[in-house]
Amino acid sequence: MKLDVVYFAWVRERIGVPRETVETEAATVAELVTELRGREDRYDLAFSDVSSVRVALDQSLSAFDAPLTGVREVAFFPPMTGG
Repeated sequence: MKLDVVYFAWVRERIGVPRETVETEAATVAELVTELRGREDRYDLAFSDVSSVRVALDQSLSAFDAPLTGVREVAFFPPMTGG
C-alpha cells in the first residue's frame, strides 16, 4: 500500500524531509517504523526512541500498535505541551 508520511519538528529535522510517499507492506504503525528504520541511518536515529514520538493516522492521534488498513496519512511528531 502507499502511504503519505509526514514528519514534524525534530523528527523532520533528523530525517531531512517534511513528507514523503512510502510503499509498504506494514500492517501496523510499529511495523512501518521498523521498515523506515531499516532504510537509512537518519530514520534509525529519528525513531531510536519511539517513546518520544507520537503518531497520528489520518489526523487522529493513535498508537504504534494501530493497524494501517485504510489509512492514507501517517504523521510523526514529538509530544506537545500546552502553554
